[in-house]
Amino acid sequence: MTETETSTQETGSSNEPNPTPLAALLRHWKIGLLAVCLLAIGVYIFGTKFGKAESPAAVQGATASVPAVSVATVAAKTGSIPVYLTGLGAVTPINTVTVKTQVNGQLISVRYQEGQLVRVGDLLAEIDPRPLQAQLTQFEGQLVRDQALLDNARLDLKRFTVLVQENSIPRQQYDTQVSLVRQLEGTVQNDQGLIEGVKVQLIYTRITAPVSGRVGLRLVDPGNFVQTTDTNGLVVITQLQPITVIFTIPEDSIPSVVDKLKRGARLPVEAYDRALQHRLATGYLLTIDNQVDPTTGTVKLRAVFPNEDNALFPNQFVNARLLVETQHDATLIPTMAIQRNAQGAFVYLVNPDQTVAMHKVSVGTTNGDMTAVEQLKAGDVIAADNFDRLRDGVKIAARNPPQT
Repeated sequence: MTETETSTQETGSSNEPNPTPLAALLRHWKIGLLAVCLLAIGVYIFGTKFGKAESPAAVQGATASVPAVSVATVAAKTGSIPVYLTGLGAVTPINTVTVKTQVNGQLISVRYQEGQLVRVGDLLAEIDPRPLQAQLTQFEGQLVRDQALLDNARLDLKRFTVLVQENSIPRQQYDTQVSLVRQLEGTVQNDQGLIEGVKVQLIYTRITAPVSGRVGLRLVDPGNFVQTTDTNGLVVITQLQPITVIFTIPEDSIPSVVDKLKRGARLPVEAYDRALQHRLATGYLLTIDNQVDPTTGTVKLRAVFPNEDNALFPNQFVNARLLVETQHDATLIPTMAIQRNAQGAFVYLVNPDQTVAMHKVSVGTTNGDMTAVEQLKAGDVIAADNFDRLRDGVKIAARNPPQT
């Protein structure tokens, strides 16, 4: 192609007419109309699909298609429930005795084993008695000598009595003899007292248990010289049977307890472990303290337990449960069935059509896994598990429906 032809084509293309404003406007209108049509079609499809699903019939069909929630159910019942007052306490022995020596001497033997149960009068230890036996022999010899002097003085007094009546001796000599007899009588009594004192000390060389209980660890070994001034003693005996528990209750509960005690009621007390899971012993309330602790607002109570199986140990922490009264004809349901929200306690009540509804209740006394409630009557069926899947109107399938 020659340069002339190329130039002619370029000139021709540059001479084509430009599009008019009317044509451009028509083209934009076509694009906008197409977009509106597409939007209308989308709205129609969305409304047709989802609008029908929100209709009552559609909602009912959808609900019917959801499987029922499997729920364990229980029926409320009428019964009796005990009312307990629970307080933290400590096991306190009735008697704790530190056995000490009452004479000075060398400890020659220990007759008990650590931790042994002993009874009153059992031999625990022995102290060397030989120094006291020698002293006893000495005092007995003094008594024999002084008794002989007394006997001779009494004979002389008899002679002086006859002589003074005959005016054979002065009255002063007679009075002196009477005084001598009294002095010797006092000396003899003193000797007898010394002998009795040594005999008592000889008894103390055999150390026996003053109370029944369990002995602790040995504090002094044989061979040591023990004295009455020793502060630690030889051994500690703790009485275990019976044993007491001192626990506290709020001061607001004092009237109910005092009223029962005034009537002569014997209030049972149960001792549980720290976790309040296992019952250790059963006893009864012994007494109540005479004042309230102002720092805690509580009062102390003492309960006594036979403790025949030694389940309670001195200074052990326990939970004491004091039975104050028993409520009769109460409506009882399992404690686990009670739920709570911002409005209070409620249960899921099972309707005849096997749907559940939230039902408010007033919670009363709780004992273990049962709780007394109001706003329910015996025979009402409630849900007992799967609470996280339950709502008002939810269909359920009872796993263990209660028998009517």
